[in-house]
Amino acid sequence: MTVTLADVAARARVSPATVSRVLNGNYPVAAATRERVLRAVDELDYVLNGPASALAAATSDLVGILVNDIADPFFGIMAGAVQSEIVGPGGRAGGERLAVVCNTGGSPERELTYLTLLQRQRAAAVVLTGGAVEDPVHVAAMTAKLRRLGDAGTRVVLCGRPPVPGTDAVALAFDNRGGGQRLTEHLLSLGHRRIGYIAGPEERTTTRDRLEGHRAAMAAAAEVTGSAGSVGSAGAVGSAGAEIARAAESLVVHGPYDRQSGFDATLELLRREPGVTAVVAANDTVALGACAALRDRGLRIPEDVSVAGFDDLPFSVDAMPALTTVRLPLFDAGARAGRIAMSRENPPPGGIATVRGELMVRGSTGRPRN
Repeated sequence: MTVTLADVAARARVSPATVSRVLNGNYPVAAATRERVLRAVDELDYVLNGPASALAAATSDLVGILVNDIADPFFGIMAGAVQSEIVGPGGRAGGERLAVVCNTGGSPERELTYLTLLQRQRAAAVVLTGGAVEDPVHVAAMTAKLRRLGDAGTRVVLCGRPPVPGTDAVALAFDNRGGGQRLTEHLLSLGHRRIGYIAGPEERTTTRDRLEGHRAAMAAAAEVTGSAGSVGSAGAVGSAGAEIARAAESLVVHGPYDRQSGFDATLELLRREPGVTAVVAANDTVALGACAALRDRGLRIPEDVSVAGFDDLPFSVDAMPALTTVRLPLFDAGARAGRIAMSRENPPPGGIATVRGELMVRGSTGRPRN
């Protein structure tokens, strides 16, 4: 026999409207009354008719979380943090949401497909994590899709993505450019000049921003070093500036954000410049691949070649040696995105906030031998 809302109301000695308020979490109810209703729900094993509830309301109890790769700690940490913030009070059947993690595999088409499916389910909120694809056709399609989701009542939060103009989406954007610049400035301050860079896929905003930061640091160093050479008497100073400028352009290799890419790209950098003294990787996973390639060639880290990553994923501090990297507050950013998605925290002014990273200097970087 199917248990009804009226059965729960009778068991809890409240009105059906009070039961509905507790289950939907959209109206304040006294703590004692709420506990009595939830106890009746548990005892009767009552299951709310989700589709019917969604049809009666503007949105359902679904929250979509889009990730490129759930097996990647970068995305797993953020997805877990979002989910930790969308539960209802007490973690029981009283206003919590069902998190649906959508693994796009980095495919723009899958991204749009999942957003369409979530739109059909009248999702209460959607959180998109990680960098975006810069293809103009895809950008236009995403803008239109996010606008339609917003118009239908779905709250959209971008976590680790740049803003999407023309939509109401809230953006918590990582300062990838600033982090990339500080990382390379650290290596330059140690005396490195022949610095190789392993970038991510060319079409990703994260790739572009981190690479721009690296090149900005290299360009500034080349200009300063070159100016010093024109004033001083040592022509070697000017040639060092030219060396930095050449490295910024010729010692860049693109590839996926995975370990194998780091391994292969490092071998390519060594082929182009056997005297490379430092390698900056697009993320920590790529950096591990770079370390493996260097060891495979009999090179020591950091005595022969320094290595740096980005993100500060959990394994970074346990690498041998521990990895110099830029720490992004992935969990904090994801948790904040979840609270904004649930309207439990106000969006930042203008709907946009920049989340800065922190340079973590560890044993994988040191001064070059020459």
